[in-house]
Amino acid sequence: MKNTNPIRTQQTQQDMASFPTKISDIFGQDVFNTDAMEAYLDEDSYLAMIKVKNTSKRLDNRLLESIADGIKKWAMDKGATHFTHWFQPLTGGTAEKHDAFYKPSTDDQKKGIEGLTASELLQREPDASSFPSGGLRNTAEARGYTIWDPSSPVFILKTKNGKTLYIPSIFVSYAGESLGNKAPLLKSLRALEKAAIPVCRYFDPAVTSTIATLGWEQEYFLIDEALFRKRPDLALTGRTLIGAASAKGQECDDHYFGVIPERVEDFMKAYEMESLKLGIPVLTRHNEVAPSQYECAPVYEEMNVSTDHNLLAMRVLQNTAKKFGLRAILHEKPYKGLNGSGKHNNWSMATNTGTNLLAGGSNPESNLYFLTFFINVIKAVSTYADVLRASIATAGNDHRLGANEAPPAIISVFTGSEMAAILERFKTNGLCKKPQVKEMVLELDVPKIPLATLDKTDRNRTSPFPFIGNRFEFRAVGSSASCSLPMTTLNTMVAEQLSQFYVSVEDLKEKGTLQEDAIVEVLQQYVNESEGIIFNGNGYDKQWQAMAQERGLANIKSTPYALEGFNSENAKSLFANQDVLSKRETQARYEVMQQDYINKIQTEADSLIDLIQTYVLPSVASHLKDALNIRDGFTDMGLFNAAQTVKNELEVLADFQDNVRLYLCELKGNVLKAQAIKDTTRKSKFYADQIQVLFDPIRENVDEIEKSVSDQSWRLPKYRDMLFI
Repeated sequence: MKNTNPIRTQQTQQDMASFPTKISDIFGQDVFNTDAMEAYLDEDSYLAMIKVKNTSKRLDNRLLESIADGIKKWAMDKGATHFTHWFQPLTGGTAEKHDAFYKPSTDDQKKGIEGLTASELLQREPDASSFPSGGLRNTAEARGYTIWDPSSPVFILKTKNGKTLYIPSIFVSYAGESLGNKAPLLKSLRALEKAAIPVCRYFDPAVTSTIATLGWEQEYFLIDEALFRKRPDLALTGRTLIGAASAKGQECDDHYFGVIPERVEDFMKAYEMESLKLGIPVLTRHNEVAPSQYECAPVYEEMNVSTDHNLLAMRVLQNTAKKFGLRAILHEKPYKGLNGSGKHNNWSMATNTGTNLLAGGSNPESNLYFLTFFINVIKAVSTYADVLRASIATAGNDHRLGANEAPPAIISVFTGSEMAAILERFKTNGLCKKPQVKEMVLELDVPKIPLATLDKTDRNRTSPFPFIGNRFEFRAVGSSASCSLPMTTLNTMVAEQLSQFYVSVEDLKEKGTLQEDAIVEVLQQYVNESEGIIFNGNGYDKQWQAMAQERGLANIKSTPYALEGFNSENAKSLFANQDVLSKRETQARYEVMQQDYINKIQTEADSLIDLIQTYVLPSVASHLKDALNIRDGFTDMGLFNAAQTVKNELEVLADFQDNVRLYLCELKGNVLKAQAIKDTTRKSKFYADQIQVLFDPIRENVDEIEKSVSDQSWRLPKYRDMLFI
């Protein structure tokens, strides 16, 4: 596609000339990291900040003034003039309100001074009334608080005309209830650590702390900005509501890991440079399966920081794309018939002694430490599969799950054949004391190529929750989603499971069972109870759906029904028991997510109606006018067969147009009915069952119309235009 903004792109390419030869030269330069802390803080403040970063201890408020002054000096030395608390409301994104460092003088004849007080660093008061709360506050209760999270580093973002200091924060109501996603994530990390430490000490008494690690893989599409602006559906909903398939799509398998187009690679380098400056360790880039689909991925980080980094990375991704005359599309399914986009969440746990709790080593069969955590995670997923499914339920993800290389909506665990065999032997025989050590070598009869080693497990792209040798990969998370809710849910599930495991082991020990024997006995019971959740086959196979039903596994394809997993007493008790969310806070998230679904489908319905009335039908009218003139011309020339052919084609087109008008009338009527429903749950299910279901038949007819209407008359960019940059 020819560049639509040569001046902008030329300037961007000039800026790229300064890309460093070493990443270490720029990494974290816009972050108040440990190097900056050491330079700008006194010793007590520095040590306190390091302690907060590495433990769950609170920061001493007596140090706030000193820390605020140091952060202000650093930010101003970097050119920042404003600051903002950066928080995560229940919208799923981020929010901010900017204030200047400048403080006017009380004497109007004198200049003011710049400053950042302890209270400004610690706490701000955005109006909470316009954010979704799910009933946690009354309409008249507008006060909300953002409170600094010192465990996630502050950073500076720059725009063309200035720089702003960003302070990661939680968001709570006047009553202290969580109105955002960060506070529950922090609480879930605390719960997971609290539950994991006593279990770890069965094997390593030196363990005093644990962390959860997260490595996300962000998929996205790119489209030329000029084409994006000509597609109202993409601009308003993030996906194409109509559009016939291109003659070439992804069937040739030539895009995945293919040569990255030069314009795209330049964009990627610019995006990476900005991300690296912000301390986001984005080190991987490649083409994805679908045309114009790409992926970036960082190395693993502590989960709270990694989650913040993903939210920041999505922002940088979109802003950088615009500088290259592109738009980055994060919707889970922007194009029908092509792969959707996900955000694979690679999850593991590590101890302060350096142990990855999900790494089995060379002999996983005899590694009881590893098996304990491996089996408990599987048991947690088995027990709380409905809650985990609810955590990734969105209108966009409904289009992706179960289609074109995305995992199905059925929650299951892939262990791989070797681990499945180990679990089977463990279930019957207990711990293997003398495993047969088998060197995992990939035997290749290829000259000159050195021997390669095999991993303990294969990778299963069709599983929503596969084990990858040293971590679990939650593949069902949508590309536009925050990692916060899925990871909060997973942490809480595993924390509850480990707590129950510890109690069960201690009960057996009190009855005289040796510790190792007690651990093995409880784990064997868990393997028996969790067998139904393990599936190592093809998740796309229709037989799996029947098999899953026999096992009692739910296959919930629509968000309003999947969200019932958060509305159950089981879910509310889970979060409450681990002090992550109160039952009221869990209920609030259920209400907010149901309302979000309603809003998204209503926007799509309105956009589809507008698209058809102002683009599709006028395009048909223009085509019909031209075609009738052609038919009349053939008739005047005595070419009656040709005239009849045109007439037949127009009759088929008219039939498609009539179908569209009928469905459109039904859609409008159902929208009016939906708006009269007061109960949120009933309303969201009505939107799924009576409104969203009409989108496909409307689209099928419109796509047939697109194939029949001339390019001259068709007023929207087609897939063939949009998909090949």
